[in-house]
Amino acid sequence: MNDFELGGTLISLIVALPLVSSALALVLRRHRVWRDLITLSTLVVVTAASVWLAIEVESGGTIVLLVGDWTPELGIALVADLFAVLVLPVALATIALVEIFAIGQRASSTGADPTVADPTLLVLTSGVALSVLTGDLFTLFVAFELMLVASYVLLTHQGRHDQVRSGMTYVVINLFASTLFLFGIAFVYAATGTVNMALLVDRIAELDDSVRLGIGVWFLVVFGTKAAMFPLFSWLPDSYPTAPTTITAVFAGLLTKIGVYVMIRFHVLTGMDDLGGLILIIAGLTMIVGVAGALAQDDMKRILSFHIVSQIGYMMMGLGLFTVAGVAGAVLFLVHQIPVKTVLFLTAGLVEHERGTAALGRLGGRVSKRPFIAAMFGLAALSLAGLPPFSGFVAILALVDAGIDVSSTVIVVVALVGSALTLLSMVKIWAGAFWGTDPEPADPDAGEPAPRPATRRERVGRTTMTASTGAMVALTIAIAVFAGPLFDDSTRAADDLLEGDPYVEAVLGRYELCCADDDEEAGQP
Repeated sequence: MNDFELGGTLISLIVALPLVSSALALVLRRHRVWRDLITLSTLVVVTAASVWLAIEVESGGTIVLLVGDWTPELGIALVADLFAVLVLPVALATIALVEIFAIGQRASSTGADPTVADPTLLVLTSGVALSVLTGDLFTLFVAFELMLVASYVLLTHQGRHDQVRSGMTYVVINLFASTLFLFGIAFVYAATGTVNMALLVDRIAELDDSVRLGIGVWFLVVFGTKAAMFPLFSWLPDSYPTAPTTITAVFAGLLTKIGVYVMIRFHVLTGMDDLGGLILIIAGLTMIVGVAGALAQDDMKRILSFHIVSQIGYMMMGLGLFTVAGVAGAVLFLVHQIPVKTVLFLTAGLVEHERGTAALGRLGGRVSKRPFIAAMFGLAALSLAGLPPFSGFVAILALVDAGIDVSSTVIVVVALVGSALTLLSMVKIWAGAFWGTDPEPADPDAGEPAPRPATRRERVGRTTMTASTGAMVALTIAIAVFAGPLFDDSTRAADDLLEGDPYVEAVLGRYELCCADDDEEAGQP
């Protein structure tokens, strides 16, 4: 098996296996052990396959899998380039660790309904992988719809009134974005004769400036809605906190980041640098409005939900600079954000699991009672705020340095102010939830019955939840330790995207090789 065949097999496995396993998990949804085994083993396998794929791409270059015997204009190509394999292993590892947390949560208490959540999570996993690997706009639309359907089920499957209400807002806004996406695809095909991103690199550049910029703005709105950029973010702070902890953690770590990922890929590959000024303005507003919303909240999950919005602004800042250093900083920031945001929501879930609330006014004293949980939150919070030596510091430093290089002083100042306000909001959570004293201490004279001692299964469940969160913290630390090599790879990925030719040559070269093989098999010269 040559490198292309091996790479194609890995790509097929990563995209298809979760869908097959979701059907099997649904059939066996009432058999707890088999359902959990199928779900977790699938996530471990696709994570390992993504790491293997990353090694193959690192050593041999971009790998392209052609699906079906179609012409390049209409064909489906799955492309694993350096940008894709920097994001994909981190994303899949995050889902796997959250599933371990979910298994522990179900053992120690009630959580998301596993008969629904596990099969649907696998569908979401396939949608995430397909979004990262696809090389054409229509398949990207299909991947987004997979994620939308799965995420709506995960948000509302418990049937609570607040979940259904916020879930309706979520699905209506995202369906509106999907409708815009479909019209955008139709317009691009009418203007260029293709939806293949490798062909669009040159064909969009040949269009009139007004048409080309119109396409850029249209897809900025589409992908910006998915990413929750300003002013298209209102659906996020209300919908995410109502979901079970494990679901919120996956959404926080991945869904908006996938929106930014495809925004970077599309707008950089198609040379939309004329939109740089507009993107920088939106980036600055997204940073400040998001962190201001966080400071106004008094619930851990709502504070962290607004920070999802704020941090999107930093990734858009790197895109808006349209330089190798800026895009590289955005790529590194994206990789760092996935595990950090997940850790913060998992630690909030651990606090809520123990106290029954995430409201800061009803918490306190966790640092003395649960020092390990406090330490995990503290490490992730410092990274989110961009303090050294954590991964967030390296990512923000890369973006600030890129902004200074092109004299974008305003956005650099806004980014630094946003980072300072982020630290202030993290201090607010620390002071309210972890520092001080418990506002509701146990009263031995109140005549209340002593709490029931935890069963062995509950203790194992709590240990599993804490261990999976600790593993996620270890992932964030690993990103900080290997920030140098990761930034080098991010720079190479950014250079390939801005140049465009490496991506085009890999995809179209694969089509030419496939056609040559077909002619040879048919006996044609």
